[in-house]
Amino acid sequence: MTDNHSDALVFFGVTGDLAYKQIFPALQAMIRRGHLDMPIIGVAGRPWSIEQLQAHVHESLSEHGGVDKDAFAKLCLLLQYVSGDYHDKATYTKLRQALGPA
Repeated sequence: MTDNHSDALVFFGVTGDLAYKQIFPALQAMIRRGHLDMPIIGVAGRPWSIEQLQAHVHESLSEHGGVDKDAFAKLCLLLQYVSGDYHDKATYTKLRQALGPA
């Protein structure tokens, strides 16, 4: 097994039900255990601000396992949001920009 590490975690459907019920609690757990320290870029079609997404994540964690204050704060620092239509090339241009050098 190689010791390669990813530069970023990108996931589509960040505002959806699967993210709400399972992915956000899993991300918080990974951060709490020290297994996740890279940009997390969520992509979805809703025209939300990053503050709206962070509130959504907090609500998710409150309902599904509890909020770890420190892990949630770090998750918010790592989390970015790209809003756009999956069929629009501009969405992927915004995603590429959000990735920066990753």
